[in-house]
Amino acid sequence: MLSFTEENYLKALLHLTLEVQHKNEAGTNQLAAFLGVKPATATDMLRKLKEKKLISYEKYGKISLSEEGRRKAVEVLRKHRLWETFLYEKLDFTWDEVHEVAEQLEHIQSQKLVDKLDKFLGFPEYDPHGDAIPDAEGNLKPSFKKTLAEAETGTECRVAAVKDNSPAFLQYVTQLNLAIDAPIKVISRQPYDGSMEIVVNEDKRMVSQKFAENIFIV
Repeated sequence: MLSFTEENYLKALLHLTLEVQHKNEAGTNQLAAFLGVKPATATDMLRKLKEKKLISYEKYGKISLSEEGRRKAVEVLRKHRLWETFLYEKLDFTWDEVHEVAEQLEHIQSQKLVDKLDKFLGFPEYDPHGDAIPDAEGNLKPSFKKTLAEAETGTECRVAAVKDNSPAFLQYVTQLNLAIDAPIKVISRQPYDGSMEIVVNEDKRMVSQKFAENIFIV
């Protein structure tokens, strides 16, 4: 059985390689920064994961998940996003509250519980943040790629997902009266700083380029 920390590292590697970079490898410094640990700390854990044949890794080189490592990582990710969905849909947690609680619940080992949770929720494909939920076979839908920052003036679109899942960002999104599936129309863009004027539920809003880069659209 893997430790909570080992599971967290595998999940982080899956996220960085599959959903952020869309390639099969990541760097040690990048992983350490994502997890908020020192590179030396990450290096120690990577050695342990390599010994367990869960990753391919050479010191100062790139890291990739082995087939078994990816399977374990997908299991943890599936549990995390199912629990986020359960907390949001059934227990009335807000979308900025679910992540920290799901971080604890994702380490529950009962496969029967996870499968029943999936069925109870109606086999959801996406969590409250718009992130894809792996199915029981480990299949994961492609993540959304186009951001609001890439939308042309006049574009009418919907919020598909958020890139930044931090409570501060999600609370700000809520203040703008935005949520998953909310319609957006791009009115104008400022050439100087990339800020955008958008219409949300008939209200005009000015948003920064940084904000727009963290909203995925369809």
